Amino acid sequence: MGRFICAETPGNADVLELRDRPTPSPAAGQVTVSQTKMGLNFLDVYQTSGVYPFPENDVFVPGNEGVGKILAVGEGVTGFKEGDRVGYPMVVGAFAEERVIAADRLVQLPDDVSDDMAAATMLKGMTVEYLLTRSVPLQAGDTVLFHAAAGGVGLLAGQWLKAIGVTSIGTAGSKEKCALASEAGYDHVINYTTDDFVGAVKDITGGKGVRAVYDSVGKDTYPGSLQVLQDCGHFIAFGQSSGLITDFKLGDLAANGSLYAQRPTLATYIASNAQLAEMAQNLFSMLSAGKIKASVNQRYDLADTAEAFRALTGRKTTGVTLIETGL
Repeated sequence: MGRFICAETPGNADVLELRDRPTPSPAAGQVTVSQTKMGLNFLDVYQTSGVYPFPENDVFVPGNEGVGKILAVGEGVTGFKEGDRVGYPMVVGAFAEERVIAADRLVQLPDDVSDDMAAATMLKGMTVEYLLTRSVPLQAGDTVLFHAAAGGVGLLAGQWLKAIGVTSIGTAGSKEKCALASEAGYDHVINYTTDDFVGAVKDITGGKGVRAVYDSVGKDTYPGSLQVLQDCGHFIAFGQSSGLITDFKLGDLAANGSLYAQRPTLATYIASNAQLAEMAQNLFSMLSAGKIKASVNQRYDLADTAEAFRALTGRKTTGVTLIETGL
């Protein structure tokens, strides 16, 4: 038997329940994983709320990244065996002590990457990898703006940007969060609750603006994000913690300097096993070299997942929040 978190209907943290179920057996092409740590992401909140399609004939199990050890291997699986340490991003159903998962969605964890660090970076770290190397192939000397710089993705991005020689401007919502962003490597940090980030970015760049804006906030930051971009700059909207952008118009891109806009998802960039393996290797290389490190600032037992949701949506968290099983 194993514990898991589920919801029968869409909603906020109040709909989450802790239940037990028998240890699942893997079908062909699958493995059963005994999980130790899972990362919490805004995606989990969006999915639970019903922003994304909700199961019609079953309960919904949130969670999109986890690590653990393989308990059993299904027919036809190669490259994995019982006892292997594995991890994955972007496979819903993570908030459970035990789960089955397709083997081609897993990666082996290197010995020098702990369960903590893997669970804290599988989704967030690969998100940073594609944002900085694929959405916009940045080069040393570029300048970018990264909103929510003290969040789990933002803190990793600050370190990654520093490592590749990109000048980084971050925004955060408190003095304490601004300090965390500065420690993570951001060259400039703006407190958006006390300062106008549009004016601040223009002052920092001498009126030139930035090559790219990485925006996971959405509704509250969208208009200003376009205003600080250089001509032909890139607006990368990869989340919407303040709400969906509802007033997007193609004419906005023209009016602000022939801009590019993208709404990417990690799922697209790791659609094949080869893509997943490549991005995981790039992430693990950065971790092993000490160029990036996740800050695990909150931990919750699986039974307290609802409290973790409330802390995240209440903007009371910084860095990474882990959900732990104790296994």
